[in-house]
Amino acid sequence: MNRLICLGQRFAVSCLLLLIGGLTGVSLAGEQSKPFSELNFKKVVLATNLTEPMNLSVAQDERVFLVERLGAIKVWKPETGEMKTITTIQTFSGSENSLLGVVLDPKFLENHWIYLFYSPTAPEENRVSRFTLNGDVLDVASEKVLIHFRTDRKVANHAGGDLNFDKHGNLYASTGDNTFITENESFAPIDERPGREYWDAQRTSANTMDLRGKILRIHPEPDGSYTIPKGNLFPEDGSKGRPEIYVMGVRNPFRFSIDSKSGWVYWGDVGPDAREAKPERGPVGFDEFNQARKAGNFGWPQFVGDNKPYRRYDFGSKQSGELFDAQHPVNSSPHNTGAKELPPAQPAFIWYPYTPTSRFPEMGSGARAAMAGPVYHFDKKLKSDCKLPKEYDEELFIFDWERSLINIVRFDKPGNLQKLEPFLPAMKFKRPICIKLGPEGALYVIEWGSNWYNNKDAQLVRVEFRQK
Repeated sequence: MNRLICLGQRFAVSCLLLLIGGLTGVSLAGEQSKPFSELNFKKVVLATNLTEPMNLSVAQDERVFLVERLGAIKVWKPETGEMKTITTIQTFSGSENSLLGVVLDPKFLENHWIYLFYSPTAPEENRVSRFTLNGDVLDVASEKVLIHFRTDRKVANHAGGDLNFDKHGNLYASTGDNTFITENESFAPIDERPGREYWDAQRTSANTMDLRGKILRIHPEPDGSYTIPKGNLFPEDGSKGRPEIYVMGVRNPFRFSIDSKSGWVYWGDVGPDAREAKPERGPVGFDEFNQARKAGNFGWPQFVGDNKPYRRYDFGSKQSGELFDAQHPVNSSPHNTGAKELPPAQPAFIWYPYTPTSRFPEMGSGARAAMAGPVYHFDKKLKSDCKLPKEYDEELFIFDWERSLINIVRFDKPGNLQKLEPFLPAMKFKRPICIKLGPEGALYVIEWGSNWYNNKDAQLVRVEFRQK
């Protein structure tokens, strides 16, 4: 990769561009470059011939469990280097639904429990279920349905579907707003007319009594039930909203992660498509990366980006109303079944449109699909010859599926954004759709492939660091 090395003394600003293969990162005046080259990294292909691979979870013994959207559950074994299908479950496979997420129980090597986020053929819902793995066979009859919620299958958009555990054994699940993206000029889908509920995300994302457009947090119990952890957005008695809700006001939080030390939640929210702002409607469309240090409302569909407000809008008369108020958001839609007065809206951590942005130029330009990967914590005691180096300690991996890029978020000590940097820009990734860390400190990436569907180049890879 190209890098810049600053010349001269303290105040020198002219730099020399080196050839590909130099140090990773950009050296700024007064800063030191990383003590390694991009050549220290190797992209190892673990499996090919995958069909719509969606999500993965890595066991402590380095087995990789991978799910494909149409129902296949596969495992890659390090001792053989082979990928094997262990079960195929029956799912509803409409557009963005079907088998979407997988995560292993924190005590998987003891209890052999595996959790799936999927769409059953019937009823019309999405669910998170726990299954037991017997040897190399997933026991379908062992299913324990932890949580389920209605999804309108007339609407193919925005299902979410990611799963993760935190250090306390709480299970998180992301859900999309399940709302049509059409007939609103790519602005806020807030059509309140009778019979237009599928075009109104106030019925889901901004609805305190609906589990769609959320990040849920529950604590699974051994019998297949769950309890509510302390610190969720609404009281445990359900008096103000569903107690499972940790984050509300999201559009399509397709990939999220939880910092294993701080417990903060990071997610990419795939945003609306407006290419130009209109004063009578609202701002240009943004994709977002968000940071939740505690439970909160992140504003969709009344706000986007750093709380840029939309206007109330009458889709019948085409008349615009007042701007939504981020400090006092109100959901007055007749399609809303929850509270009218909502928690204050929280701004995005990073936000970017179709066009290049001077605020976050590292995000590039073009079509967008924001997704959040893990936060890396360097463990000097970990015996591994392929773990990521300490220079990535406590940094967040973010990526964009459409732009095929992976960036690193560097933080200051309080945990605020310091800067973005490209991660291995000379190493190409074909539409990364899931990024997870393994117990050996390597990075696992599912490459969806070149096209939207029917890819012949979809694969599972591992990014390894080798100190030379």
